[in-house]
Amino acid sequence: MTDERTINAYTTRVADYLKIPLPPEQIEARLTFAEAVGTGYVLDLGSGPGSDSAFFQREGLTVRAMDATPAFVDYARENGVDAYLGTFDDVTEEAEYDGVYASFSLLHAPRADFPRHLAAIHRALKPDGIFFLGLKLGTGEHRDDLDRCYTYFSQTEVEGALGQAGFTVDRITTGMGTGLAGSYDGFILVLAHA
Repeated sequence: MTDERTINAYTTRVADYLKIPLPPEQIEARLTFAEAVGTGYVLDLGSGPGSDSAFFQREGLTVRAMDATPAFVDYARENGVDAYLGTFDDVTEEAEYDGVYASFSLLHAPRADFPRHLAAIHRALKPDGIFFLGLKLGTGEHRDDLDRCYTYFSQTEVEGALGQAGFTVDRITTGMGTGLAGSYDGFILVLAHA
């Protein structure tokens, strides 16, 4: 399922999205993910305009970027990223990736679909493959000021869902940051392995 209102919110704001500064915790988590994978093939799931994918390529990883927003995919391709149009339901591979990076993308999926998506990611990873997950902390599901659909999680919910999907959590970082809508929100960054 793809939420057209969320995609439209991103389609009209590609340039604005590119100007958002990453919080230091996220910069460190991105580097930690790349170092944990080392070499290999990674999926940037919900890759946006491909900024993280480009970083991983510079770090020597082979990257497949996937996003549901055509404008993001076009921008990523124009900037040398192997990007594809797709949704979370398009993760159908088995033991394909050395790492999956889902930075603030799965929060756009309905809560009811979260366990199914995590299970698909687990299947897509090679044994001991690395998984990065970034989400906003909070409760409930609602639309933000830009009309994007969001699902918020507590740290306990995230840890429980990852455990049920077969992941082992290696590291959790929490912090606060400002996103595209300008709100100052709590976030959780998780590094885990299959």
